[in-house]
Amino acid sequence: MKMRALAVSVLLLAPGAALAQTAPQPSAQGDVSVTIYNNDLALIQDTRRLTLANGVNRQEFPDVSDRIRPETVRLSVDGASIVEQNFDYDLLSPSALIQKAVGQTITLVRTNPATGAETRERAKVLATNGGVVLQIGSAIEVLRDDGLPVRVVYDSLPPNLRARPTLSISLDASGGGTRPATLSYLTTGLGWNADYVALFDEAKSTIDVQGWVTLRNENNVAFTNADTVLVAGAPGQGGGNAGMAPGTLPGTERSGRARLGDFYLYPVGHRITIAPNQQKQVSFLSVGGVPAKKLYQYRNDWYGSSSDPVSAATVLSFSSSKDGGLGDALPAGTVRVYIRDAKGQPQFIGENRIDHTPMGSTLAIRTGEAFDVKVKPAVDKREKINSGEWERTEKFRVSIDGGKPTTVEREDEVTYWRTTMSYTVTNARPEPVTVDLVQAGLDRSYWHDTRVSSESIKGEQRSLDERLWHVTVPANGSTVLTVAFDTRY
Repeated sequence: MKMRALAVSVLLLAPGAALAQTAPQPSAQGDVSVTIYNNDLALIQDTRRLTLANGVNRQEFPDVSDRIRPETVRLSVDGASIVEQNFDYDLLSPSALIQKAVGQTITLVRTNPATGAETRERAKVLATNGGVVLQIGSAIEVLRDDGLPVRVVYDSLPPNLRARPTLSISLDASGGGTRPATLSYLTTGLGWNADYVALFDEAKSTIDVQGWVTLRNENNVAFTNADTVLVAGAPGQGGGNAGMAPGTLPGTERSGRARLGDFYLYPVGHRITIAPNQQKQVSFLSVGGVPAKKLYQYRNDWYGSSSDPVSAATVLSFSSSKDGGLGDALPAGTVRVYIRDAKGQPQFIGENRIDHTPMGSTLAIRTGEAFDVKVKPAVDKREKINSGEWERTEKFRVSIDGGKPTTVEREDEVTYWRTTMSYTVTNARPEPVTVDLVQAGLDRSYWHDTRVSSESIKGEQRSLDERLWHVTVPANGSTVLTVAFDTRY
């Protein structure tokens, strides 16, 4: 037998009216409700009307999600119970057709490019491993796709290929008639996230915030005219919480939004169609004139020092409280901050991410690094000192003559290492600024005993690990903070 390559430009041609489609089929879905979570999970509830006969009925539900989790299917219908269910996801496609045709005979149609005349010949499909191998008479040919006018015609459709994802359910009905049935199931391929656009007016110390949710449908199925609810949370999937954004002080106010257990609900205000492989944006927050202020922050870890000045972080601080804030609980997302330039045009200055944030929280959104505000940390001196304090240690010993153990007390003077640090903060701006300077890493000693023995500016201990100073720096000037830490070793 000889082998030759056969080019093909179209892999599928419907044979006559039996496979012809002049218009897309309408959706078989009924009244659809979609609940979308943050972790690539959604609950679909689809109410359709079924016509059942008494006894066992086989009902097909086309247009379910092609990423359905079949084990989560629940069908609620009066007077009927589920006997069996199957999810048919082997969808009709050119590649699926040729794969199902292995061992079968198909028709090849060749067109003469010069005359347009067509010739037909029958071919047996031998294999589809990395390409289509055909037997035509005594020859073995390879089907290629390089644009030449050859196409394939199939005698019929394989019975197990579906044009649309279909769930088939066998029901045992106690009586005949038409009745509503609600199909519920979980699916992946649907998700959402929040994004915030904040326009900061530094002169007025206010911001305008617009909140958007972006819905994603990675399924090949549309959800038409759906009543859509977004859930700020990720139920039952494991994993950890990303935590609050740095600088965020969590609030304790209760939002007026509806809840689902410990999650907040963000319903879309109108029914929407979520098309296949689509992203859709819907507004959920629009607030103007919220009080806000710009801050500068610098964090130094475990007695760190730098030979060169380091830029302080620029931070935008505002509240989500009902009074004087955004007045809402904020789902996790990215906050993008803009300010107007000299021409009045909004310009982007930075972004950062927030976690799910309760109402009443104080947010500190880091937007970037300050050009004119710098900090130079330095370790000026380390020395061993005796604190003048004493500790008492008890231990046992056994007498030489075999007597009973006796307790011996020993007193040792406590020894510390004193580390003297300086932070030189400079400001090249034409107005004074305040830098929130944090020294972290104070809890790294084995005994967890680090003390501030002296400081040129009074600070506050935020935790066992961190101490905070508010350092005011004059316009076009500098301020030096000097601190001594005593750490027990």
